[in-house]
Amino acid sequence: MKNKTFEEKLEHSKVLLEKLMNPEITLEESVKLYEEGLKNIKDAQKLIEEAKTKITVIDQENQTIQEDK
Repeated sequence: MKNKTFEEKLEHSKVLLEKLMNPEITLEESVKLYEEGLKNIKDAQKLIEEAKTKITVIDQENQTIQEDK
């Protein structure tokens, strides 16, 4: 199974929210969707943290290059 991008996770979260807002949804379905949503958010936060780390590394490498000039 391919890993979803941040944007795909965000879109999936919107779909889950729409489903949760349905007044005809059962309690069991609500709990299941809530759990899925929390996992989705956690995964998205992990992607953000990974991106921040990559940007920090790139900035540090760029700073080193600038200092060597």
